Amino acid sequence: MSIRVTNQADVIPLRPLPAVAPALPREPLWRDLVGEVLRRERQAQGRTLKDVAEAARISMPYLSEVERGLKEASSEVLAAAAQALGLNLADVLALAGERLVSLAAARSRPRSPGPSAVGVHRTVRSTGPAGSVGAMRPSGPMGGVLLAA
Repeated sequence: MSIRVTNQADVIPLRPLPAVAPALPREPLWRDLVGEVLRRERQAQGRTLKDVAEAARISMPYLSEVERGLKEASSEVLAAAAQALGLNLADVLALAGERLVSLAAARSRPRSPGPSAVGVHRTVRSTGPAGSVGAMRPSGPMGGVLLAA
C-alpha cells in the first residue's frame, strides 16, 4: 500500500444534508377531471364507448382519449358528449369543478388516515332544460350548485 491510501480519512460534513421534503401531488389538469366525469357518467349508465361516440357523432378513439385525459376537447365536443349522456355542458363542468374542489381540499389538509372523498360519484339527471328548477344538481363541499344562463 502506498502512503496516499493510508493517510486518507472519511470526510464528515459540518452541516447535515438537507432533508428532502415530501412532494405534494401535482395539480390536477382540467382535461383529466372532465375526462373522469365523462367516463364515470358513461359507465354509470352502462353504456359502451362506441354507443356514446356514435350518439355524440365523434370518433370512438377520440372520445377514449378525452376520457383518459390525453386530449383537450373543444367545448363543442364536450357539449356533444354531454348531450349523448343525457347531460348538458354545465352539468359536466359542475361535476369536474366539484372534483377539483375536493382534490384541492385534500391537498391542503394535513395527511392523516381515514376516509376520503376521492372517488365519490354523484350522478346528475337533468329533468328539463338547463337551469330548470326541477333539474337535480350535484351536492358537494359547497352545497348545491345551480348554474343558470
